[in-house]
Amino acid sequence: MVYTSKQAEEAAVLQTANAICAAIRTAPKTKGQDFLETCIVTGDDLERLAVRLEGLGAEFGVGFVLRDAACVRNSAAVVLAGVQNVRRGLNSLCQYCGHDDCAACSAAGGECIYGPMDLGIALGSAVSLAADARVDNRIMFSAGRAAMDLHFLPEGYGCCIAIALSVSGKSPYFDRKSTR
Repeated sequence: MVYTSKQAEEAAVLQTANAICAAIRTAPKTKGQDFLETCIVTGDDLERLAVRLEGLGAEFGVGFVLRDAACVRNSAAVVLAGVQNVRRGLNSLCQYCGHDDCAACSAAGGECIYGPMDLGIALGSAVSLAADARVDNRIMFSAGRAAMDLHFLPEGYGCCIAIALSVSGKSPYFDRKSTR
């Protein structure tokens, strides 16, 4: 059987996307507690994501979100990584959330710092893996925000970040232009 370069490149992106999900799962986490979730967006759902990005760009008047919609359209896949807002029980020892303890943070509807911190560590591991696989990638909070509106992750995963993936002659994420 002969595989075309397009078929091989699409397979490489999906293989990398799967490996990214594994890298996010196995990344170090606060107190060894895992509150991360991932999914892979391809096909028609990429277009849904791009359309929602365009809606957000128009709604908030932010040009870079419109640019990111074009980047999503030029991607073979987007990996989404989200985290739940769960307090880690470090209480008054911590106070990084700006509250006296976890109960006060919860009562105020605050965000535990460790969820976004764990997500950031996992994203670093993920994009490093993509770079090692020679798959162009870009972290986009905007596409994560649009994905939350589309409910691509289960309920309860409030902070979502997207990693767009592409294999092409030139990275669609390199010379990005936007208007503010």
